[in-house]
Amino acid sequence: MCIRDSVLSQADALTDGAFALAGLSYGGIVALEVWRQAPQRVLKLALLNTNPRPASDATRAKQQRFVGMAHLGEFREITTDFLKDVMLHPDHRRDQALRAQVLTMAESIGVQGFVNQVKAQLARPDSMPDLPNITCPTLVLTGREDYVVPLETHAAMVTALPNGHLVVIEHCGHLTTIEQPAETTAALRDWLLNTGLWHTDTKA
Repeated sequence: MCIRDSVLSQADALTDGAFALAGLSYGGIVALEVWRQAPQRVLKLALLNTNPRPASDATRAKQQRFVGMAHLGEFREITTDFLKDVMLHPDHRRDQALRAQVLTMAESIGVQGFVNQVKAQLARPDSMPDLPNITCPTLVLTGREDYVVPLETHAAMVTALPNGHLVVIEHCGHLTTIEQPAETTAALRDWLLNTGLWHTDTKA
């Protein structure tokens, strides 16, 4: 069962109606695919640090190199190097506890899980043309220093979304939920409870 179908299956176990759906990074890509397959089920959507565009040639080359490293037993090196260079805000790269937390998360996925995720990401379609059709309230959230999916990409998403709102978390990189958990949780709470900026119809 693919992750998209797994999400829908778990949703079916909880409700036969609509639900709010949030995803970060690859999870956001999955959330967009769930919306494509069952738009009537998605009451609200939150896309955190998500790239709606297909993988670039440079990304494909890098990810394929990572797959090769994983098969050669260098999975830990992938996570360590990627963390150091891209994933975290520069100040957070020196936080050993945070680095250890992310490394533990990566290792819990395992080599095969990582390879499967890479293949799915490389095969993802271009979701930008779909965004004007997503009419449900949609939170687009990113870190100011997200070097994986830059702020310009998130701003373009909000421009395309009929009911999208942009929230930028300061002093934060790609992993908003663990780099700045309080601010990220507050934005998600507003989105879920229709408070804060969700009281208006004006885009952020």
